[in-house]
Amino acid sequence: MSEELKPRFVDALRRNNDQIREDRARTIGEDAELIYRRRVEDIELKIKRLTREQEGAIDISPLDKNSLTFADFNPESFVIKDIELSLKIRNLNIQLEIAQKRYEYLFGKKI
Repeated sequence: MSEELKPRFVDALRRNNDQIREDRARTIGEDAELIYRRRVEDIELKIKRLTREQEGAIDISPLDKNSLTFADFNPESFVIKDIELSLKIRNLNIQLEIAQKRYEYLFGKKI
């Protein structure tokens, strides 16, 4: 019941140009797709983290449940930081939209 082993090295030498190109194209395409998908996922993660940070800045609860004293709140700093985060999130959303459309165009599927 022993199967005949195929000599991989000899088979590789016998491949024609089309087969070699196909293998190289598949390898390059898989690498590029994986890296592209990871980049899109990284952008999504940055958006989530910045959104959480922005929402967390809204929480100006008292220092503890028995206190009527609020945490130090500086309205000027809050506004500056909120606008800064809003712009970063907006820019990342634009990058995400472009990256998703390009991924779909280049690899023929949605992320």
